Formats: sequence, C-alpha cells, structure tokens
Amino acid sequence: MRIADIKEGPVEVQGWIENLRDKKNMQFVVIRDLSGKIQITVVKSETPEVAEIFSHATLESTIKVIGKAVKNDYVKLGGIEIIPESVEITSKAEALPIGPESFIDQRLDYRWLDLRQVKNQLIFQVQTVMAAALREFLLERHFIEIHTPKLIPTASESGSEVFEVKYFDRKAYLAQSPQFYKQMAMAAGFERIFECGPVFRAEKSHTKKHATEFTGFDLEFSFINSFEDVMKMEEEMLAHMLKRIKERCGEKIKEVFGIDVVVPSLPFPKMKLADVYSELENRYGFKVDESEKGDLTTEAERLCENLAKEMFGHEFLFITDYSFEKRAFYHMRKDGVPQGYDLIWKGVEITTGAQREHRYEVLKAQAEEKGLAKDVEFYLEFFKYGVPPHGGFGLGLDRMIMVLLGVPTIKEAEFLFRGPDRLNP
Repeated sequence: MRIADIKEGPVEVQGWIENLRDKKNMQFVVIRDLSGKIQITVVKSETPEVAEIFSHATLESTIKVIGKAVKNDYVKLGGIEIIPESVEITSKAEALPIGPESFIDQRLDYRWLDLRQVKNQLIFQVQTVMAAALREFLLERHFIEIHTPKLIPTASESGSEVFEVKYFDRKAYLAQSPQFYKQMAMAAGFERIFECGPVFRAEKSHTKKHATEFTGFDLEFSFINSFEDVMKMEEEMLAHMLKRIKERCGEKIKEVFGIDVVVPSLPFPKMKLADVYSELENRYGFKVDESEKGDLTTEAERLCENLAKEMFGHEFLFITDYSFEKRAFYHMRKDGVPQGYDLIWKGVEITTGAQREHRYEVLKAQAEEKGLAKDVEFYLEFFKYGVPPHGGFGLGLDRMIMVLLGVPTIKEAEFLFRGPDRLNP
C-alpha cells in the first residue's frame, strides 16, 4: 500500500524512516515512500516490543509496519497516524555520508542517497509527465516513434565533437544527434517521426547547462512550406506540455520549488538576430564585436529572458536569421539566410530548429562548402530518390527540466550526470 492511499482502518505499509523522536513514554516516527509521509505513534507501555525495535533503528532504514490507521487532528501529516501492532526493519542504514547541504559534487558521489530528497524525486515525476505530454501531442498528430542507432560510422554529424569507440576492427562514434536518421525517415516516407533517447556530446564544457550525455527529444516532419511550420509545431507542443505539467504537478511544484508553471500564450514572439542585438544594446547597453553578431553569445542568450518579458510579456523567444557560417550545412538557405531558428526559454537556448535542405545538388554543395562531402556520403544518398520538403528540431529534456524548475545546474536535473570530469557512479 502507498502512503498516499492510506485511510482509516487496518494497514500494512513499507517505507524509509525519515525522522524518529524517542521520548520517555512515546515514540514518534515519520516514514515516507515516493507518494508521501505518515507518522507512526508508539505508546511504549502498550507495544514494548515495537518500542524496542525503534529504539535501535537508524534514519533511512527501511521498515514494514502492520497496524491501524486512525484519525488525529493534531497530526500535521494529513491528520492520520498509524498505531503499530508489529514492525520489521527490512534494511538497516549506516550513518549517511552526505546531507542536503552537501556540495553538489559530493552528493553526486552518492547519487542514490541524494535522489531520496523530495525535490529530487519530484524532478523525475515532472520529467515523466513532460515526456508523456510530448508523446501525447505528437501521437494525436499521427507521428511515428522511431529509435535510431547510437553507434554511427562517421564523426562529422554536426559541429560538435563526438566520442570515438572501438567497433570490432574499426572505429565508430557515439551519435550526438539522430539528425541524419530522422531525415532518412523522411526519405523513407514516414512523413512524421519523433524519438526520445540518449545523445552524446564530447565537449569539455563546464557550464550549468552542458552534459556529455543527455536525453534528447527530436522530431522531423515532411511536406512543410517553410521553417515557420516547424516553429508553429514546436510552440503548440510546448504549450500542450506545460498545460499538462501544470494540471498534474503544478501545486506540488509550487510547494517544493516555489515556482508557478506558466502555460504560454500562442504564438510565441519572434525576432531576427540583428534586431535582438540592437534591442540589447538600446535597453541594457550590451555590445558585442561585429564578428560575433552571426550567432547568439552566452551573455546575450541570458539577457533574452528580460528582453522577452519586457517586449512581449513572454517566457519564450524565437530568434531567426543567423549567419550561415554558424548553422549546420543541412539547413536550407534563402538568399543566403539559414531557414531556421533558436528558441530561448527564460534566458536559456533549448532548441535549434530549421527547414532542411532536401534538394540533392544544393545539399551536396553546402556539404562541400563545409568540407564534409566525403564524411557524409551515406547521408547524401538519401536525397537522390525524391525527398519532400521537411524540417524539425531537437530538445534536451534535462535542460528543459532545469529551466522549468529553476534548479541551479543540469547536474541536478539528470538522473546520473555525465560531464568531462564525471563518469561515476
């Protein structure tokens, strides 16, 4: 039986000992499971054998309790307490090596203990709703879920570094995106696909938002007219996702993190990159060198949180018209301008999306321009036999959770963080 389901009457429940007060005549024990907490009240004179067990119990030990749940208006935890008939210590805990106040890297060494915190468990309950809502939205729109290989034959999938692995008698690489295979699905006539799976980035970045392995949520769809169709799909999907999270977890998020989940209005505001830099300079005195204005700098990205709020009263901001030098070779261009965007949420980039170049000769020329034609020969083969206009984007679930809940670093948003200096536990 889950603690949250306990009502008056006979009860058998298991959980962790979170708190234990051993008084002269009474014992008050708080136990918890994933669903909640409840108090066990022991009158020593009535059940001395139970009192003896609790007198030697340690915090975070697991127990099984058989007894009776009764109402007690003085009990803060739901107004119900358990009067135990028997107790069994199912696993005795040693003294804990960390606490909630420990530094994050210390807590990561004992991640299985750190995850017992209510706020950490809520993170993954919210992530479950997030992924389910994204799937729900896409399945209602006739998308197909696929699972692409994470071992790939070439290293030049995008501008990011990749991890090299030994693959029998030759080299292989861990995929830093399912991009090529998403587009293969477009060539296969799948028309609308998505994937949720691991992504690997061999970047020695030590920022709050980077990890060498994370969970990506990617989609691609065909027969579009422009990249604005991709933006529309994303904004509607994210609004649906946040609506579901607010419905199912909003009160708990407010209680634990002090954050109101905002369901955004549609459409999301959008600006050209040059206009973003102009506004950042006019409003905040923020300037960058002309050589940096083809892309969004980290500080400019951060300032976009205030910019979106002040100009549009919105948490999200689409930014378009990046320099083609800063975009992947497979992004379609119009008059030399990549037909894509970044999406900024609360000052953090969560998406790069675009219409893809589907015309073989143009795509081949753009790959050659970047010096990648040889490396992506297998990919270019997809486009020789008729591929519809298409586009898509990718999201990092861990980064979105970090932004949504305001946790300080992606290390706390991932079940087990992987970074340049961490490969354990």
